[in-house]
Amino acid sequence: MTNNRDEDNGWKPERAHGLERLLAFAPKAGAEYAKLRNYDLGPGAHDHVSTLSPWIRHRLILEEEVVSAVLARHSFAAASKFIQEVFWRTYWKGWLELRPAVWRDYRRRLEVLSAELERDSNLRLRWEEAEGGSTGITCFDAWVDELTKTGYLHNHARMWFASIWIFTLKLPWELGADFFLRNLLDGDPASNTLSWRWVAGLQTKGKTYLARAENIAKFTENRFNPTSGLSSIANPLPGPSVPALKVPPSNFSWDCTIPTGLLTTEDDLSPDFVLSKAPSLPAAVLIRATEYRSALNVSPKVFSFVDGALADTRSRLRSNLENVSEIARGAQAIDHVVEWTRQNGLRQLVTPYVPVGPTADMVRLLVDKLGSQGIELIPILRSWDEASWPHATHGFFKFREKIPKILREVNMAGAS
Repeated sequence: MTNNRDEDNGWKPERAHGLERLLAFAPKAGAEYAKLRNYDLGPGAHDHVSTLSPWIRHRLILEEEVVSAVLARHSFAAASKFIQEVFWRTYWKGWLELRPAVWRDYRRRLEVLSAELERDSNLRLRWEEAEGGSTGITCFDAWVDELTKTGYLHNHARMWFASIWIFTLKLPWELGADFFLRNLLDGDPASNTLSWRWVAGLQTKGKTYLARAENIAKFTENRFNPTSGLSSIANPLPGPSVPALKVPPSNFSWDCTIPTGLLTTEDDLSPDFVLSKAPSLPAAVLIRATEYRSALNVSPKVFSFVDGALADTRSRLRSNLENVSEIARGAQAIDHVVEWTRQNGLRQLVTPYVPVGPTADMVRLLVDKLGSQGIELIPILRSWDEASWPHATHGFFKFREKIPKILREVNMAGAS
C-alpha cells in the first residue's frame, strides 16, 4: 500500500503511481470517507482523503477510472460523498466553461492588483506577510508552510485559509487564488478560482464562508485553536453579475485521412481516447503551459510535477508512436509546435479539449500561429465532459441530481 507519510508527499507524477494510490484508497471511499473526510490532521497525515487530486487535475488518471474503482468496492449510496467530491471538480470545470468571462475578469483584476501592489506599500506589506506565513495567526502561517513545502493542502484547510485571507487579513481574493494556483500541485483554474469566489460570496450571491475557531479546533483535533484574531464577520464582497451562459462545447466531425498529429497538454495526459479515434496518427508533440498560470513565479514543485507528468506521458506515447517530439515549454513552445508540424508535413493537429484556464490561453495563441500556416487544431471532447458540462448551469446541488444520469451516459456500472 502506498505510504502518504512524507513531507514531500512521495508523490510520483506518473500514471502508474496514481493508479496505485487509487487502488490503495478505494476501500476507504465509503462510510469511512464520509465520516472522516473533513479532518485535517496535518502534513503527511491526510489518510482520510484520497490525495488523488494532482493526478486527476492533469488527467494522469481519469475521473471515470476513479469512480469506477470506487463503485467496484462500494454501492453508489455508500460512496456518494466521495463520488460527489469527484464531481465537484467536473462541475467547476463545466461552470467556468459555460462562463469563460469569469476567468478573463479574474486575470484582468490580477493585472490591476499588480500595479496596486507597486503603488500601495501597506497592501504590499500585508500581502508579503500573508504569502510568507508571518501573519501571527498560527494556523494560517502553518498552512502557508505546508502549502509551499508540499504543494498540497486539505480541502478544509483551503476553505479556512481563503476565509482568513479575505475576511481577517482583508486581502483581495484574487491574490489569494493566484497564490494557490502558483503553489498547488493540483492547482486547477476552475476549482481554484470558483472556490475562492464562493468563500468571498461572489459565486453564490450573498453566501460566504467564515472560518470559525471552534470548527478549526474540532477538525484539526486541536492542533490549532485560534481563540482570538479571526474575523467574526464575513460580509459578501461586491462584484459583477454572473455572465450569461454560452453554448457548451461539443465534438464535430473531422477528416482523419489527412496528415494529422497529436498535441498533448498538461491538462490531459491520457490522450489514448484521441488515438483510438485516429489510429493512424504518425506523430505527437507535448507542450508545457505552467508558466502561464501567473505573472509571478510558479513554485518549482509545480514545475517538477508537471515536467515529470509530461515525461511519463511521452514515454507512454512512444510505445505507440515512432515520432514523439521533445517536450516544448513556455513561450518557445508555440514556435516549436508550428515548426514541428511543418517539418512533419502535417495539415492538422488533434488534441484533448483544453478547458478554460492558462493552458487554453496559451493554446489560443498557438491556434492563431498555426492558422497563419494553414494548419488547423481540432479539440476532441471527452465523453465524461460532454455528458457533464451542459448540466453546470446552476448550483452544484441541482447538478448533483444529474450524477446518476451522467454515469449511465458514460456506461458506468453501479451508477444508481
